[in-house]
Amino acid sequence: MKLTHSRAVVLMVLCALLWSTAGVVTRHLESARSFEVTFWRSFFTVLSLLVILPLFKGKAVFAQMRRGGPSLWLSGVCWSAMFTAYMVALTLTTVANVLVMLALGPLLTALLARFAVGHHVPGRTWLAIALAGVGIVWMYGGQADLRSQLTGTLVALAVPLAAACNWTVVQHSQAQGHRVDLVPAVLVGAVVSCLVVLPLAWPLTATAHDVGLLAGLGLMQLAVPCVLSVWCASMLKAPEMALLASLEIIFGILLAWAGAGEVPGTSVLYGGALVVGSLVLNELMAWKDKR
Repeated sequence: MKLTHSRAVVLMVLCALLWSTAGVVTRHLESARSFEVTFWRSFFTVLSLLVILPLFKGKAVFAQMRRGGPSLWLSGVCWSAMFTAYMVALTLTTVANVLVMLALGPLLTALLARFAVGHHVPGRTWLAIALAGVGIVWMYGGQADLRSQLTGTLVALAVPLAAACNWTVVQHSQAQGHRVDLVPAVLVGAVVSCLVVLPLAWPLTATAHDVGLLAGLGLMQLAVPCVLSVWCASMLKAPEMALLASLEIIFGILLAWAGAGEVPGTSVLYGGALVVGSLVLNELMAWKDKR
């Protein structure tokens, strides 16, 4: 199928929907918790990509990975941090709290790029960062169980931080004339995640029911949308990608609400809306500037 702009938009909306399923699925697990949840999802992501990658990239993809250089492996480490922190955070705090933290990714990336690569940060992005900060204070100022929620939120914050580091690694590598293929980097990240969390997850206690759900996450919530999103990135501009990916936050909160009865509090809704709104405003203005 030839990828057009409209098809890329539809596929990115599908990716956001698939990404958003992790929260509601984890609420239906029977015995798997914390690091074991991460292990099984990463394990099935590895199995899925070992099949998908040769179909998507050709049989030579694994030989190309060996020549990927340090940037590929650094990107893989960043992916592994994202995979691990995301699933652990979902077991520690609400889906809404985790997803709102993910919205900080583009803003944290802009900050890191300013100090690590020397990129200029426009005034609109500084305004968005300030509004996002107000939104986070609003979110947690209205939660009675702040201490119990804070741990999970801090773990979730590692996801956009690792994503910002990943972007910086990729940009620096490209500036040096070395292109990082992000799909094989996802495979590296899944392998690293499996190896790191297995000792922490042992002994494994997941039931067959849990393993089935986490196998579905490995394939349909991570492997497939990651491949599709990299394909879409060849057609869509960065602001478009960020805006469409932010639909994961809306989808995820609605799915957890409808599928697991996890109703977000008023402060979470209003504060989260301010965080997401600041991202949307920044990306829309960036899109307008580029056009």
